[in-house]
Amino acid sequence: MAIATMTTLPISFFPYLLLIPAICFTICHANSNLLCIPSEREALLKFKNHLIDPSNRLSSWVEGGDCCDWTGVVCHNSTGHVNQLHLAAPLSVLDGLATNAEWEAYNNSMLGGKINPSLLELKHLSSLDLSNNNFSSIHIPKFFGLLESLTYLNLSGALFQGAIPHNLGNLSKLQYLDLRGNDLEPKSLQWVSGLSSLQYLDLSYANLSKAKDWIQVTFKHPTLLVLHLSDCDLEDGLSSISANSSKSLVVLDLSWNRFSSVPKWIFSLHGLVSIDLSSCSLQGPILDYFGNISFLEVLDLAFNNLNSSIPNSLYSLNRLQFLSLTETQLQGTISSSIGNLSSVTQLDLSENQLNGQIPLSIGELSSLKLFDVSKNQLNGQIPLSIGQLSSLEEFDVSENQLNGQIPLSIGELSSLKLFDVSENQLNGQIPLSIGELSSLKLFDVSENQLNGQIPLSIGELSSLKLFDVSENQLNGQIPLSIGEVSSLKLFDVSKNQLSGQIPLSIRQLSSLEVFDVSENQLNSTFPLSFGRLESLETLNCGYNLLEGVVSETHFSNLTRLTTLAASHNRLRFEPNSSWIPPFQCESIELGHWHLGPKFPQWLKFQKKLSYLDISYAGISDVMPTWFLNLPTQFESLVQEFQTSCPLGF
Repeated sequence: MAIATMTTLPISFFPYLLLIPAICFTICHANSNLLCIPSEREALLKFKNHLIDPSNRLSSWVEGGDCCDWTGVVCHNSTGHVNQLHLAAPLSVLDGLATNAEWEAYNNSMLGGKINPSLLELKHLSSLDLSNNNFSSIHIPKFFGLLESLTYLNLSGALFQGAIPHNLGNLSKLQYLDLRGNDLEPKSLQWVSGLSSLQYLDLSYANLSKAKDWIQVTFKHPTLLVLHLSDCDLEDGLSSISANSSKSLVVLDLSWNRFSSVPKWIFSLHGLVSIDLSSCSLQGPILDYFGNISFLEVLDLAFNNLNSSIPNSLYSLNRLQFLSLTETQLQGTISSSIGNLSSVTQLDLSENQLNGQIPLSIGELSSLKLFDVSKNQLNGQIPLSIGQLSSLEEFDVSENQLNGQIPLSIGELSSLKLFDVSENQLNGQIPLSIGELSSLKLFDVSENQLNGQIPLSIGELSSLKLFDVSENQLNGQIPLSIGEVSSLKLFDVSKNQLSGQIPLSIRQLSSLEVFDVSENQLNSTFPLSFGRLESLETLNCGYNLLEGVVSETHFSNLTRLTTLAASHNRLRFEPNSSWIPPFQCESIELGHWHLGPKFPQWLKFQKKLSYLDISYAGISDVMPTWFLNLPTQFESLVQEFQTSCPLGF
């Protein structure tokens, strides 16, 4: 269960980037005795009148008001002139976890309509941010090229379309220009040459396939520090172009384009601090010239077809903080020289064909926070030296051929949040020292050959959310201390040799969503504690030795349950004929329970059911007509119980 979580890049060149917004976003508080300039207030009202504002974000923009107090307006603190407009739609939803209501609120917060040239009356406007709005029906206004005081212009994600007006090149004071995430298709970038103060340029997602001058313009720009051209339909054919004239560029992002190999001219950009060529269809090998770029701190070549070993020059980059070579068909071994990467914080070599051992020198990477070599062909043992990685937060070596034991030294990793060694050939016991990992959120040692017991110290993992030790040879009992892990969402100990009872302390796990103890030797009863697990979605205790009577109380609060799998136990369930389950399951497996002799009436309320096993459940009743009318994949269900229940048709 490898879970990839990438933390923010710890790049020391951020001062270069922060310099620009710092200039543009200096907070200017309007003098309480000074109202805004009347002509500028009128200009803003004209601008508002042509906008579509579904959520009424600009409700403070009213006749006679002090525009320096209006939402998104910043005035100079001594002159009262408007010099900043911050009208970006608030990005409160950035991931798929947002609810429909949150997405609707975000969409309603977007401004749209037309952009009135009254903004030209704002002679002192230095910063304009219209990002993440919806101007999908219009082009970038040509008059923006007349806003001669602008130093910061952000139109990213505002859904502008068409060409980029060439007169933007008249903005000689502009330092920051972000046009990413629009539907733009410029035929030339010559206008960029006129931006004599430009330091930051992002044209990501624009179609630059016709802008053949992109490299001459951008790489000859004397002040440009940061260049983002991700997913711009750029292709090969540039190998003969010299980039020697670029002495300022420190960040180069050409990800999601189509280059057949790493462009050699990149190695002449000796001042680069960050290179992103991920997802560029690159073919190998990796050229051994990266040592020429000695200031490099970020290198991302992920998701390419490099079919290469790791070049020695990469190991010499002692300033490197972020290295991603995931899914690049890397071959060969990881050199012990990896210990030279003394500044690296994130190292991702996952999903390749690397073999050999993890070198002991990994312990020398004292700044390392993420180490991911999952899905390779590595063998040997997990080095004891990992205990020296005091900053380590994520350790993923899953899906390899590692053997030996889990080092006791993992208890030294006080910052560790993710530990995934699943799908290897590890043996021995789970170290008691895991109880020292107070920050641990994910612990996955599934599909190994571990033996012994689940340590009692699991109860000390106060931050733990996922605990997966399935498919091992663990024995003994599930510790009572599991109930102390109040943050736990997934508990999977399936396919082991555990015995004893399911501890009553599980009732304390109010956040638990998945509970899987299937295919063990657990005995005693089906605990009433299950009925208290209001967050539970999957309950699997099948193929054990549980016995006794199950009542409606066992399911009383399981309103979120979608999977109930408890077949092959000696359990009896005969609820009241009027019982309506609190859940809507998609899968129910109660084979070899005692459910009969009558057909379970409560199944008529399971409208989302797609899989059902009630075979050998003592049902002698005729299958009722209502069951045939359930909105489900009926044909796949009949096979599960036709051996024990006659069909009523």
